[in-house]
Amino acid sequence: MTRIVSLILLALLLLALPLAGSAEVVASSFYPIHLLALNLVDGIDGVEARCVAAPQTGCLHDYQLSAGDMRALAEADVFLINGADMESYLSHVFEALPELRVVDASADVPLLPSETGETAYNPHIWLSPANVRIMIRNLAAGLAEALPGHAEAIEANRAAYDARLEKLDAELREGLAPFSGAEIITFHEAFPYFAEAYGLRVAAVIAREPGDALSPREIAELVETVRGLGNPPLFTEPQYTDLAAKTVAAETGAGVWVLDPCVTGPEKDIPLTYYEDVMLENLRVLEEALGSDK
Repeated sequence: MTRIVSLILLALLLLALPLAGSAEVVASSFYPIHLLALNLVDGIDGVEARCVAAPQTGCLHDYQLSAGDMRALAEADVFLINGADMESYLSHVFEALPELRVVDASADVPLLPSETGETAYNPHIWLSPANVRIMIRNLAAGLAEALPGHAEAIEANRAAYDARLEKLDAELREGLAPFSGAEIITFHEAFPYFAEAYGLRVAAVIAREPGDALSPREIAELVETVRGLGNPPLFTEPQYTDLAAKTVAAETGAGVWVLDPCVTGPEKDIPLTYYEDVMLENLRVLEEALGSDK
């Protein structure tokens, strides 16, 4: 019996069982969406937000659903997803849980094409606060339909969060305005939305997918690219090894800095401002890195 069939049978079995507890469960596919959900259901009694993928999973590149994931989805009243090709396993979810309400955060977000060829679109849409404002509008609407008794509170939370995101966007624009047109080299294809929003240019990518090991030839080509661009700063991510970036830096003299795509974080006691905190730290890093590059 294939793994997919096993998951389907498990999900059907779970649906036949009485669910423990009476809380209405809002499940999110992975950490960035979980952060948005926490803000939207904050302070609403009887509603529990759960993250399906573990908080240290990172982006869902080639993610495979586990039996525990399927149990979490079977217990959910609504499933919030990033969309834009991030959750490649959705067809299995639809087969196993056809009645599960799924809300796609990416609706109406202007999507950028993927450069990897793995998917049609770049799914890292949450790296632009302007996009997140659209995403929480979509999620709030879906939550209100799934949990109509809490629609007013969800909308109030959305409005408050939207005001904070508007302020964050303005801070990022002001802070990065002096560096308009600056070229950066990133670890993987996470930051095109951020770069487009704030006038930066992703001139090269160190590895197209997290975990990809670069061959000596690819390292040599990247070294030549960095030198040809005048040794702009290299940006790695805290979730992955920076060995390739350090190798290139050693050959070129380019600086290495860390930008956080906000795909991992604490499992418990998560501040509602966690996304904003990470993005403002990214701003500080960029100001330092690009300022030193001048």
